[in-house]
Amino acid sequence: MSKKNKENLENDIIASAEEENSGAEKKEKKRNHKKLRYGAASAVVLVLVTAIIIAFNLMAHLVAQRTPLKLDLTPDNRFELSDESIEAMKNLNKDVDITVTCNRDYFEALGDYYEQMYAQQMGLLMEMPYEMLPEILDKYSIYAKNGNGSVNVKYVDINKDPSVITEFKKNYNGEIKECNIVISSGDRVKVLGQQEIMNMLNTNTGNSGQMPTGMVFVGETTLTTAIQSVADSNPVTVGILRTLNGASIYEEGYEPIVSGIIELLTKNGYDVKDIDVAKDSLNPEEEDLLVLAVPSMDFTADVIEKLGDFLYNSGKYGRDLIYLPSFSTTELPNIEEFLADWSIEVADDTHVMDEENAVQTPVYSLNAMTQAPVLTIADPDSVGKLANEAIQIVAPFPKEVKIIQKNNGAVATAVLKSSSTSYPVIDGEEKKSEKGERTIAVISKKETSDQFDVLASHVLVIGSPFMADSLILSYNTTYNNANVIIGMVNKMTGKEGGVTIPEKALTQNNIAPSAGEAKAIAVVVVYVIPALVAIAGIIILLRRRNK
Repeated sequence: MSKKNKENLENDIIASAEEENSGAEKKEKKRNHKKLRYGAASAVVLVLVTAIIIAFNLMAHLVAQRTPLKLDLTPDNRFELSDESIEAMKNLNKDVDITVTCNRDYFEALGDYYEQMYAQQMGLLMEMPYEMLPEILDKYSIYAKNGNGSVNVKYVDINKDPSVITEFKKNYNGEIKECNIVISSGDRVKVLGQQEIMNMLNTNTGNSGQMPTGMVFVGETTLTTAIQSVADSNPVTVGILRTLNGASIYEEGYEPIVSGIIELLTKNGYDVKDIDVAKDSLNPEEEDLLVLAVPSMDFTADVIEKLGDFLYNSGKYGRDLIYLPSFSTTELPNIEEFLADWSIEVADDTHVMDEENAVQTPVYSLNAMTQAPVLTIADPDSVGKLANEAIQIVAPFPKEVKIIQKNNGAVATAVLKSSSTSYPVIDGEEKKSEKGERTIAVISKKETSDQFDVLASHVLVIGSPFMADSLILSYNTTYNNANVIIGMVNKMTGKEGGVTIPEKALTQNNIAPSAGEAKAIAVVVVYVIPALVAIAGIIILLRRRNK
């Protein structure tokens, strides 16, 4: 090869190398440019995604302040409030603090304890979901933000911070213990003790009345009305006439009636206290309403005068009384004369039966099932609007309450009546030939005018004391008694905002799986999940090798 050709070959090799280097540089630059472009795009996407997440979280936070974002997928909606409670929170116009004197974990531990107790003592796998209470309390806080007030929930350890109790003691004379729920607004304080908290979950019983078949949540009424009670600027105080010179005015078997009335009034925001009708003064400045239930003894003329003075209220009226006659006691001439002054007479020797419009009803104070006549509302204005008018009003062994004509300024109105198929039983003798409606509840009022205001006092007489039996009142989705009685009382006293919330039957979930379910779970955990993990690992390994 000539020297010239050799030089040309070398030049060609150099040129080719330079061209390759130039192409490589161009490719590298192109690759770097592509990486830069993709990197910039990734950064932009990352910034946008971050901005969207932040904006979404801010929006979710704002929405969560007024609307629950947690979905309640339970079949019984156990973690949600009823429409009545939601509406009550929207109408709240004051700030309410709920202080739980223990941590949230307590409620789950409480449920575990009772589940084990049922399992050990009764051999039942019974779910006790007390852990729903913190979630329910959170819902009160959320829904209250839709109104003019607020509900603020906090959990405190009173052993580490006893100053919390000291603050409440300024307005509360009772004892506040660990794991109580303290509801307060301003100087009004209401404390739910451990027993009241435990009673928020009750057991349903089967036909035998012995073995529990399910759980019922009844705590929402307690919580809602407690919140309304402390936020009430004008609370109604009720005096229960329980004793006369220290002796009970009613027979021992009637305790479920008196306790039923007390529980109903307390749950609906009334301040209730006991009164000795002989020793204590019936002060219209301290009490707004008196309850005289199932007396087994007559009152003296002095006590009757005290009742009259209370209702007259120095001419200002505005005070009320509820009377439930005893089924067994009939000779009470002074009380009868007092009622006559309000144009009311209780037919003590008569009770009303009804074979066609009656239902089998359990009565705790009688410890028996009885055929109870079904009543109708004769004067809706005296009861107010009911949440469900289709639910029956039952009156076991009702006495007829008659309206008598007397020139005493009282205006009496029949509120509840039996059906046209009812008939009287007089001194044990059935008078089936005298079928017809009978008045069972009467409201009488006396009123006066003060310039532009009309002032009125009322006397409500309910002929069947068993209408207020604690068991019947607790079945507020079966019988309308609780709603009707509290409606009449609210109308008399002028109290607004009282709610009677339906009990919530909880669907029982199996705490332990069946044998078949346990076997299926074992197969999934021991075989299926490991196999899926292994397959995913093999696929990832093969893809990496083939790159």
